[in-house]
Amino acid sequence: MAGNLGLRKADGAKYDEFYTQLSDIENEMRYYKEQFKDKIILCNCDDPFESNFFKYFAMNFNFLGLKKLIATSYDNSPVAYTQLSFIGNDKTTPNKNRRAYKIEITEVDDYNADGAVDLSDVEYLLKNKDNTFSLLKGNGDFRSEECIGLLKQADIVVTNPPFSVFREYISLIIEYNKDFIVIGNTNALTYKDIFKLFKENRIRTGNTKFNVGMYFYVPDDCKQYHIIKDGKKMVRVSTSCWFTSLSVQKHNEFLTCYKRYSPEEYPKYDNYDAINVNKYTEIPYDYDGLMGVPITFIDKFNPDQFEIIDGIGRYSILNNEETKKAGKYLSMINGQAIYFRYIIRNKTLGDNNEN
Repeated sequence: MAGNLGLRKADGAKYDEFYTQLSDIENEMRYYKEQFKDKIILCNCDDPFESNFFKYFAMNFNFLGLKKLIATSYDNSPVAYTQLSFIGNDKTTPNKNRRAYKIEITEVDDYNADGAVDLSDVEYLLKNKDNTFSLLKGNGDFRSEECIGLLKQADIVVTNPPFSVFREYISLIIEYNKDFIVIGNTNALTYKDIFKLFKENRIRTGNTKFNVGMYFYVPDDCKQYHIIKDGKKMVRVSTSCWFTSLSVQKHNEFLTCYKRYSPEEYPKYDNYDAINVNKYTEIPYDYDGLMGVPITFIDKFNPDQFEIIDGIGRYSILNNEETKKAGKYLSMINGQAIYFRYIIRNKTLGDNNEN
């Protein structure tokens, strides 16, 4: 078994392939039922049939009222065809020879007449209905022209993209103005481009699994793992959470602030004109100036209550080059550097309030 350091190294190297548990997908997706209705869903970052994202949407196609489901694999996938064989490829085919393919579904019926739509019905559909399964011309990379063409068709993208290309992935989704529900590393909260999306209220954390870590399946040949579940290796990534552009109820709720401001309890940073707040639960209700809060605040962020101004650590996110030259952390108190902070302001307080 491996510690988190080793897993982080693996994440950035060979094993950037973490597969999401169906239970985690079900727990998150249940909040978006009304937002899925009549939409085209795209899952574009792992093997369709082996992906629990594809399984979830295929089995719940009618319940969610989907218009269409599209899923793509990539070639040489280490998990492709381990549960279902397709024309021209099967589980005996070496990884290096496995072709990328796509699946497009516009209906799912109870083909075996057992009273429910399940994976056996999906398997029947894929094997017997024309035009649901086809090989891709390219390698299935989400950045390829072929896969971008599928992205253009979609309304909502739902998947677990490789953490190592998370910024590039989100940038592409934003470029084509698509809604999304994806899993990412919570460290992304400190990335300049992701920060700007939060500031502009174009992205928010999901409904579940924030700041608690998630377990993912990994390929059988992965040497670093934490547990074995149902005969499969799993790793725990403590820095993982859901990100979405869709509406999330908790981000419409006002955070209750109960503490009163005092200069002694809320010191200012050495190099930035804002007070420090150690926990989002300790945000003073009567301070109308700039406040630095931990990144955990973002899971409670309501844009009607607070405004995101900046992000500071070693430098200001919004003014990188100038503040980098200073050579000091901006998030410092009495010469002691502290963790990254979101700089926020309480929008509900008038400009004339006294601190």
